[in-house]
Amino acid sequence: MSKQLILIAHNIRSVHNIGSLLRTAEGLGVTKLIFSGYTPYPRTPTDDRLPHIANKLEVQIHKTALGAEKLVAWEHADSIESALKALRDDGFVIAGLEQTPTSVPLNDYVPPDKLAVILGSEAEGMDRELLEDMDVTLEIPMFGKKESFNVVEAATMVMYHWRFSVNNT
Repeated sequence: MSKQLILIAHNIRSVHNIGSLLRTAEGLGVTKLIFSGYTPYPRTPTDDRLPHIANKLEVQIHKTALGAEKLVAWEHADSIESALKALRDDGFVIAGLEQTPTSVPLNDYVPPDKLAVILGSEAEGMDRELLEDMDVTLEIPMFGKKESFNVVEAATMVMYHWRFSVNNT
């Protein structure tokens, strides 16, 4: 596989956003999703959550994922730091999707062959410590009065840009 995109959903609270993210990622051919922090995730064979909690989350995620949770590769990471280290060791560039003074506009960004993009909390954005660990931050230019998009809408723009960028073969 020459071009790879991994999305990392870190501290995203909405099960509906997670289901929608899974469905969109499957449709655009994302390599894998990683769930970390307090992000809900579907049930796993070795799930250590209370069974009624894992079942409830899986049912709620399925409402918007519509089965994509069984089609797209995903995993839960107990530690985002360990996940980022493993990705870097595997040659991935780590990008944060966040507005910062040094963010690169998404439309100007040429994705590398191996890209991992972190999506942060819907309300608070990414923690400063996590942002400092990024190789690059990407920003979606805004033209209206609002300062941000829904996390899945923003992720969709990133996935689409990656899928159809000039150097994506």
